[in-house]
Parts: sequence; C-alpha cells; structure tokens
Amino acid sequence: MSMDDCIFCGLAAGAYPVSTVYEDHVVLAFMDISPVNPGHTLVIPKKHFTYMTDMDEETGMHLFKITMRLQEAIRKSEVRCEGINLFLTDGEAAFQEVFHLHMHVFPRFKGDPFKIDADWEVRPPREELDRIAASIREAYTSL
Repeated sequence: MSMDDCIFCGLAAGAYPVSTVYEDHVVLAFMDISPVNPGHTLVIPKKHFTYMTDMDEETGMHLFKITMRLQEAIRKSEVRCEGINLFLTDGEAAFQEVFHLHMHVFPRFKGDPFKIDADWEVRPPREELDRIAASIREAYTSL
C-alpha cells in the first residue's frame, strides 16, 4: 500500500472527516468509526509508518506520551471506563488491517463485549522461558 492509498494518511492530511480528540504536529488522535466500546480512540503518527520498526524512537515516545494522557482523559470524561486496554497491531499475523501504525485506546468496563481469546493455562518450563529470554536479550544488545 502506498501512502497515497492510506486512509490514515488521508485523515492526518484532512482529506476525510474525523472526530478529533487531540492533534499536534506529530500525532492525531480520533474516534474509531467501528468502536469496541464508546470512547475507543486511535492515536496515529501523522508521518506514515507501516510497522513499529519503521518508526523513530522520538515519534514512538511522543505517541506513547499522548496515549498516556488520552487514557487519563477518557477516565475523567463522561465515557464509561473502569479500565483501559492499549492495543497496537504490528503485522498481518497480529491482526493489523490498516497498514499505518496506530494505537487503539479501549475504555473497558465489566461485562463489555470485547474479548481476548487465548489459552492462559499454557505454562512453558522455566528452561524454555530462559532460552527464549536469552535469545531476545542477545538480539536486543545487537540493536
């Protein structure tokens, strides 16, 4: 997908209507048109990044700073909110549908319809956890 075809680039450029929650020179936060719950907000960098690995750390830090402020604003607003989920999909296997990096901020409350279906009973042996941790640690130190 080119940036010319990216709906989020179009939103950031003002080409389409958007219910803006926050905007500055780096990010745009707006209401999701298919919300999980009322108050479901998306935070996007205005510059096109497909994946997290494409984004510079400064933009990522700013995106998260604004996300933190927005979750607090959602909690203080009229929106029903007993908790918050942050959800960032990175890649098709992670359910990314719009290939412009974006953070979902979901207000949550008891009995809401949003579910994460996983087998939370899986308990790998410590040796396997240690082996995986070592592999990730090695990759991290080589960055």
